[in-house]
Amino acid sequence: MKNIGTIIKTLQNIMRKDPGVSGDAQRIEQLGWMISLKVIDDKHKEIEETTDGYVPPVPKALQWRNWAADDEGITGDELKNFVDGKLIPNLKNLDVSSGDKCARIIRNIFDGINNYMKNGTIIRQVINQLNQIDFNSSEDRHIFGDIYETILRDLQSSGNYGEFYTPRAITEFITEMVDPRLSEKVLDPACGTGGFLTSAIENIRKHHEVKGVRELKELEKTIHGIEYKPLPFMLCVTNLILHDIKAPTIDYTDSLNREYTSIGQKDRVDVILANPPFGASVTDGVETNFPMNFRTTESADLFLLLMIRYLKDGGRAGIVLPDGSLTGDGVKQRIRQHFLENCNLHTIVRLPNSVFQPYASVATNLLFFEKGKPTKETWYWDHRLPEGVKAYNKTKPIQKSEFDDLKKWWKKRKGNEQAWKVSLKDIAANGYSLDSKNPHTPEEEHSYSSSEIVSMLHESLRKSDKLLEVLKKELWNG
Repeated sequence: MKNIGTIIKTLQNIMRKDPGVSGDAQRIEQLGWMISLKVIDDKHKEIEETTDGYVPPVPKALQWRNWAADDEGITGDELKNFVDGKLIPNLKNLDVSSGDKCARIIRNIFDGINNYMKNGTIIRQVINQLNQIDFNSSEDRHIFGDIYETILRDLQSSGNYGEFYTPRAITEFITEMVDPRLSEKVLDPACGTGGFLTSAIENIRKHHEVKGVRELKELEKTIHGIEYKPLPFMLCVTNLILHDIKAPTIDYTDSLNREYTSIGQKDRVDVILANPPFGASVTDGVETNFPMNFRTTESADLFLLLMIRYLKDGGRAGIVLPDGSLTGDGVKQRIRQHFLENCNLHTIVRLPNSVFQPYASVATNLLFFEKGKPTKETWYWDHRLPEGVKAYNKTKPIQKSEFDDLKKWWKKRKGNEQAWKVSLKDIAANGYSLDSKNPHTPEEEHSYSSSEIVSMLHESLRKSDKLLEVLKKELWNG
């Protein structure tokens, strides 16, 4: 049996020889569009064999099988000129007038893609390595799924691309707790490379019946993602195709760039699973899509509003949010109040701040809620680092088994060293702050808010003034 891990490693080593490819991010993008095109062609061949009269949306001359499949086919300058002058430009302008969903997906994939490689002979060597993988073979596809995860993990250390990868342990745990079912509409409005969507697909297949063509079509119809950056969009589409979703519903757009009030009943979904971008400001003017009293330039806060809007009454969500969204006054407080009045925020899992390193070192939280009923109380769970581990990192990421105790506690909740609950009354009295510290853990170092610091400073100055007055009197009387 061929070792697909070796093939991928060989691919990366070959690409390092090309002067046009600089760094991991470009290598991943280059490999990404090639894998996407081969995956799509392999899938189309499979459909052609089982469906009479099926015509693939990719023109014959541009199909992988007709320019890349022959290991001794075009190479050198001829191949480089074909890729740059014919393949990519024609796929960017693929005819979508027939309404073919797959054609639009391919056009969107190539809309933001570049060929970085400058040496046609090296391009041929890469293609020949990829030809060793048969994406219609369940064995190859299963092994490649693990390799694909490795490629996605590499994104964490590739500059800004790390934001599109959520550790698999977290996507799987959140998905398992929310438990999307067949026929339920599942949405990730910031889907990145598709981690939550593929977790949802796997969960539905594992716990619910997906036996025949009808169920598979139902599943395909109900999984929906939105992503506006070219590389993660392409990787997400490929990821879903590898999970047997023939024409994934991934919108190539910015979720926030839609009028908030235009999201109506027909857009509502049963389940939202997401890790929205945080720590960055939104595109100029995007906040004007939201009601005046909720306008902010903090992306995580706007995404929270958006997700509440997309959920139908009775809908469930599991999302990742940074500490910064749990506190703050003004618009942040108004958003949290709106959240708690419209949703039952039943659980917050507080994570150590190294979970998303090296991309982000901020403390993050997992929030689980249902729309349609207000919050009465919120349970907190303090997720601790495993014994002997000082921080998570790329070689020691968070493991799914670390959530085992939390899963046992989930249905029979009692306070313990890691779990406590806070009433809405207390949350409201604290300015709707959701930043509750574990009461069972003695604080080594108190972190003060700016208002607390100002208050302490005032108190200190007041005491100083009092002492000065006493000193003056003593000197005067003396």
